Amino acid sequence: MSVGVKATLVFIPFPSMSHLVSAVETAKLLTARDESLAATILVMKLPADTKISSYTETTPHPRINFLHLQQNKSASSTLTKNRILGFVESHKGPARDAITEMMQRQNGRLAAFMLGMFTTPMIDVANELATPAYIFFPCGSASLGLMLHLRSLHDDRGGDMTEYEDSDSAIHIPTHVNPVPAKVWPARIFDKDIGFLDFARRYKESRGFVINTFLELESHAIASLSTDEKFPPVYPVGPMIQSGGEGTDEIISWLDEQPRSSVVFLCFGSKGWFESDQVKEIAAALEQSGARFLWSLRKPPPKDTMESPGEYENPEQVLPEGFLERSMGIGKVIGWAPQVAVLSHPAVGGFVSHCGWNSILESVWCGVPVAAWPLSAEQQANAFLLIKELEMAVEIKMDYRKNSDVIVDAETIESAIRRLMDPRNTIRLKAKEMHDQSRTTFVQGGSSYNSLGRLIESIMDNSFLSTN
Repeated sequence: MSVGVKATLVFIPFPSMSHLVSAVETAKLLTARDESLAATILVMKLPADTKISSYTETTPHPRINFLHLQQNKSASSTLTKNRILGFVESHKGPARDAITEMMQRQNGRLAAFMLGMFTTPMIDVANELATPAYIFFPCGSASLGLMLHLRSLHDDRGGDMTEYEDSDSAIHIPTHVNPVPAKVWPARIFDKDIGFLDFARRYKESRGFVINTFLELESHAIASLSTDEKFPPVYPVGPMIQSGGEGTDEIISWLDEQPRSSVVFLCFGSKGWFESDQVKEIAAALEQSGARFLWSLRKPPPKDTMESPGEYENPEQVLPEGFLERSMGIGKVIGWAPQVAVLSHPAVGGFVSHCGWNSILESVWCGVPVAAWPLSAEQQANAFLLIKELEMAVEIKMDYRKNSDVIVDAETIESAIRRLMDPRNTIRLKAKEMHDQSRTTFVQGGSSYNSLGRLIESIMDNSFLSTN
């Protein structure tokens, strides 16, 4: 342990890249604020973890290190979506033993567990080691409130939510201003065989929630959670924007040649891809809109695998014939995109996004308005928040589901792009206002600066009490 370090935080994220990166960013934030803190991030292993292995080869901070658990082959070899809970449960013993051994080697104390939204079974390990457990939540406060409310609704109906599936129902959620339609709820809650909400049952056992958001963005949701006396304290400490935003020279050079705020950027996240029929509709919409564009086009992964989308060797195989030639000079099709670098560029004036929470925060941070096209997970609810609650986005299809057979037609996409890029659209003013506010949150006295201070005080107080 480094000189001056007195307390260790143990992070246990679910082993996917987005959750792991969220853990690292939270650990960096805490250790940078208080030099007496160090962080250890436990890494569980899935069968397809090549990106995780390479990501964890380098230490992200002098007081942050990775601790790899042995792969539980019997559990992970049969891992499917409905076995996630069992996978985490199977790692409780190895996690306890690894943490105990680590602390015996170090001259310090175990201050707190920081658990991911899908690793709440590890609360048992925290209790066994008499250490307080917090939860770092990589989505927004409104999503957390939605998840809690749907879990209660799910339990009240004995796990049967089929009456809401494909219905036009909308219900009041305390963290939302408007009733939330069932069509934007996470699709997994309608599947009885997937324990999507099982993790949330233990949320109230934690000492607090560390959320990647900020007060000015989600004031209603944060106030709703904070006034619930039965719920642990919430600590909005965002926006945490992922580092490593350098772009490739070719992409940035092309953007340098474009007029200010003239380019619409299309990017659908690390898991985002479309079948060829939908790709052709997007291409037709871009041509018809006449907008300059930068399009991150990804290749579908092999079926029935946990792999991420890949890169096309030749994107012409899925694009309309002659599209690349016709769009030369005003458009560019790329593979992987350095998203923060692109959104930060002055030529970019609009963002067609899947509405993953990190992407939303990055668009806010860069002041770029969004056209919402969610694909999966909580993205539909995020799109609802942006469009209906915050009025910071236009809609392409708010209730789109990636696994459905729906094809969004070119006319719908074109209309949304035109509205997105219209300089008179009021969402631009909202995006600019929230951009300005996001840049003040970490200034001394800012909302997230103060919230982070309260979190560290809570960690120190709770860990001191737990060891006495």
